[in-house]
Amino acid sequence: MKTNAARILDRLGISYQLLSYPVDPNDLAAESVAEKLGLPPEQVFKTLVTRGDRTGVCLAVIPGNTHLNLKALARLTDNRKIEPVPLKEVQPLTGYIRGGVTALACKRDYPVFVDVTIEQFEQITVSAGMRGYMIQLSPTDYRRAVKGTVGEIAMRV
Repeated sequence: MKTNAARILDRLGISYQLLSYPVDPNDLAAESVAEKLGLPPEQVFKTLVTRGDRTGVCLAVIPGNTHLNLKALARLTDNRKIEPVPLKEVQPLTGYIRGGVTALACKRDYPVFVDVTIEQFEQITVSAGMRGYMIQLSPTDYRRAVKGTVGEIAMRV
């Protein structure tokens, strides 16, 4: 199984491992995915679609066991205000459905902002662009592939 996200990594010469897990459409939480993969939730990153009042759409990549700090993301992106995009807009903007959103191979190249905790790990896991599939790779390779800017954008609940 190859997804467009995996094809992008192939084209960039980035090594990765494609992981699969059983999908429960009623529970798409990153923490559940982490449990199914036998990984700590802080190592499984979720991608959220947001919109700033000045810069428009951007993607926020944060650990699965955290929430997005909208104020911190607004500061990092030079917006006064930033909000999550309504679910009905996610697929038209990215080409991906909830539970399969990834910064790799989106419909457009949106700015990507990654939480600083990504640097704590040798390997991280992100969506492969389809429910039931994840990509495991080094944080450095991921940031290079998505041209990600690192900042403190996640908060524990």
